[in-house]
Amino acid sequence: MRAPFACDPTQTRGRRVAEDESTFRSPFQRDRDRIIHASAFRRLKHKTQVFVEHEGDYFRTRLTHSIEVAQVARTIARALGLDEDLTEAVALAHDLGHPPFGHTGEDALQALMAPHGGFDHNAQAIRIVTHLERHYAEFDGLNLTWETLEGIAKHNGPVAPPTPWALAEYCDAHDLELSTHASAEAQVAAIADDVAYNHHDLHDGLRAELFSTDDLAELPILRDCFAEVDRRYPGLNYYRRRHEALRRFFGVLVEDVIAYAGTELATLNPASPTDIRAAGRPIIRFSKGLFDDLKVIRDFLFHRMYRAPSVIVMRREVTAVVHDLFPHFMANPQELPKQWRKDVEEVTGETALARLVSDYISGMTDRFALQTHARIFGEANRSAAKPLENL
Repeated sequence: MRAPFACDPTQTRGRRVAEDESTFRSPFQRDRDRIIHASAFRRLKHKTQVFVEHEGDYFRTRLTHSIEVAQVARTIARALGLDEDLTEAVALAHDLGHPPFGHTGEDALQALMAPHGGFDHNAQAIRIVTHLERHYAEFDGLNLTWETLEGIAKHNGPVAPPTPWALAEYCDAHDLELSTHASAEAQVAAIADDVAYNHHDLHDGLRAELFSTDDLAELPILRDCFAEVDRRYPGLNYYRRRHEALRRFFGVLVEDVIAYAGTELATLNPASPTDIRAAGRPIIRFSKGLFDDLKVIRDFLFHRMYRAPSVIVMRREVTAVVHDLFPHFMANPQELPKQWRKDVEEVTGETALARLVSDYISGMTDRFALQTHARIFGEANRSAAKPLENL
């Protein structure tokens, strides 16, 4: 049953370019399907989550992460009576703007683009779905509904000034009301992102042997999860024990969000999606107690995983790849692929060219960036392509 504060696909604010809608799919279903079929979505298969794509077949990539986020988001949306298709569309699109090498690649591009308006992966996702995907005859981008675009742009909350240039440029023509919170569906996609990465980063860190099961068993929330597994399955082998504990951890996070959101919604008593946007605070979130426990876990992950010596080495190497590629293509834009040539011919000024080069590099997968770097600068300089010995 649809909640009164859920987004109703029959009441969508529509698409920037008017289209005849599908006979069998709602506008939000159609948005989701267009995202799944987008080139940028397929490229997530070979983009870093934490570990660079070539470091191991079992680590999460941006694609597997996005699928996990969508699964969590649908579960929460269904429990709260929200539109599952809109929630899933935002969840699947939320990382489309990430460049190769994850947040390390983003940091590198942000530094290089600082003189030209900077780089922001959320804004880049909007640029991808409104401009860079060019498959349809009648428009650039995917021509998504206003609600899906709003969710991609501000699922993490209102966008505070200064607005990233790519987002500001689009909003000048199609206002996404960046100063308010997003729909409940978009907020669910955001919290599902937190649930997914807090869970799978622990799993990937264990697989990479950056910390041990015993280390996890000392952390808040996980301590109780391991204790429950040990009570129920005494003597369980190492791998099954940690899997059972982590799946319980996953369940604790999801159940906390649903319970706390239910309390918040009962207090606010919203009668429409507009009431959610105007609430002045996120409605879909963790309880304070669980959030405080998660801060301890995030601090653990930061020091033991995200800043582990082996990860730092790889961060330096892939940063060098981006720092080499960007000035090369700025000096040699004629080397961009032929489908980019018309854009190169039309750019005027250094900033316009820098934004075009940024679009190109940010769209690269990890492997393509490494291959391109090796082709241009030679195998001898391609240290980032070597797998880490301890992974």
